[in-house]
Amino acid sequence: MEQEIFDFIVVGAGSAGCVVAARLSESGQHKVLLLEAGPEANSPWIHMPLGVTKMFSHETMNWRFESEPVPGLNNRTIYQPRGKVIGGTGSINGMVYMRGNPRDYQVWTQMGCTGWDWEAVLPYFLKAENQERGADPFHATGGPLHVTDFKGQWPLHSAIIRAANEAGIPSNPDFNGAQQEGTGFYQRTSTRRRRWSSADAFLRPARKRGNLKVVTGALTQRLLWEGKRATGVEFEVAGRVHKATARCEVVLCGGAFGTPQILMLSGVGPAEDLRTLGIPVVQDLPGVGANLQDHFNTYVSYRCSQPITANDLAFSATRRLLAGMQYVFFGTGLLTASGVVAGAFVKSAPHLADPDIQINFLGYSSAGRTPAGVIPHPFSSFSLSPVLLQPEARGRVSLRSADPKTAPRIELPFLESDYDKQAILAGIGYCRRIAAQPALKDLIVEEVQPGSAVRSTEQLLADTRARAISTYHPVGTCRMGGVDAPLDPRLRVRGVEGVRVVDASVMPRLISGNTNAPTMMIAEKACDMILEDARR
Repeated sequence: MEQEIFDFIVVGAGSAGCVVAARLSESGQHKVLLLEAGPEANSPWIHMPLGVTKMFSHETMNWRFESEPVPGLNNRTIYQPRGKVIGGTGSINGMVYMRGNPRDYQVWTQMGCTGWDWEAVLPYFLKAENQERGADPFHATGGPLHVTDFKGQWPLHSAIIRAANEAGIPSNPDFNGAQQEGTGFYQRTSTRRRRWSSADAFLRPARKRGNLKVVTGALTQRLLWEGKRATGVEFEVAGRVHKATARCEVVLCGGAFGTPQILMLSGVGPAEDLRTLGIPVVQDLPGVGANLQDHFNTYVSYRCSQPITANDLAFSATRRLLAGMQYVFFGTGLLTASGVVAGAFVKSAPHLADPDIQINFLGYSSAGRTPAGVIPHPFSSFSLSPVLLQPEARGRVSLRSADPKTAPRIELPFLESDYDKQAILAGIGYCRRIAAQPALKDLIVEEVQPGSAVRSTEQLLADTRARAISTYHPVGTCRMGGVDAPLDPRLRVRGVEGVRVVDASVMPRLISGNTNAPTMMIAEKACDMILEDARR
């Protein structure tokens, strides 16, 4: 490897990295190396949608990060699962296909991200998509990424949607269409029976090309420099250190935690912090690692009068067998779902122009989550989970040490501002109004969490501090934008040459919804820019 020279080196085979490696190698004109710290995506649990519960804490295919104590959440540390496998977090996530609100991208342009308005990014969503409903102004067919509806009957979720209608939330058959507000079923990145991540959609067919080399189990340690130009990377495989050279660019796709860590280990970041750890400073960029944002959520859970929830599978071998047969022979049933099948987008206050709360309708409930996994309630139950889409507070990712094998320090900023508190309480109120409607009267026995006795603002805030968690959508730690941002709008790292960032860390502000589809869109658009610059 030390003798080998590539045109492009892509670090991280996650949702973005798989797209980047596939598109850069597509013409056959460029030699591409893709490095992934984790193994191949061979586990059957990756491909079965409900297998997400097994991957949530997998010892070898999940980084299993922990945050620092979060002041706004009673100083609890919050588990941060991240995919450490081909496909990255896209191989272990809930598969929801959500683009966010078009106005999100207009805000990006106002923050200095020229060329990232809705009209500019929509073609890249369309380029990737193979929409099973067919093509229209908002969707396309023929792309590598399958976007599908949930198949089969979903009586619980259908009842919750009817209850949301009764609570005054209009139906919305397409959250990626003309409007976002409303309630309905989600779409997802899947085929009939299995997950369809960017590893399936983009990387798998690309691996047949002779100009693409994929190395798994490769932990990137640092970038290599000639002056301020990145010339390659140093990485470790099975205890042996290798070096590879990039003729054109190194493209970092390590995600909101991994990418700033690699940059800082390579001497690009807050100079004072780097010197403290004995890391030679290549470029002082205080914005690297800053601006961490994440959605966070809590749960309003209900005991169900009928055995129609995912909790029922956990405590019944017979039901698991029947669900398995339904999955294998018909491609339907609970095993085809990742737990997030439907939901709603609502406004926490009437004056808002767009929804700022996403309510996920979950076919399960839990007594808690730990790195060991989800702990389901030992009875049939489900949850309505309000998610704050645009939290005001910002956190940070920083280094604990100069050792690449040491996990970064993750500081989450949840529940700090008045708006964040008011909005999440409004979301809880929506959940309770939905649950009180006639459509759910015969399905709900009682409110389990937080419980009907928890009513006042003080009680609800205390419960939220005790139970709220991350929604696992971290972004923003290498944001693009104006001159004060670490990246320019073409995703190039400022102050150095030959290195670009392409992943969720580039988002200057969270989008209003799940982040996997926008991350793949960013990768599609970035590849056009990378290839344009390579031709100059």
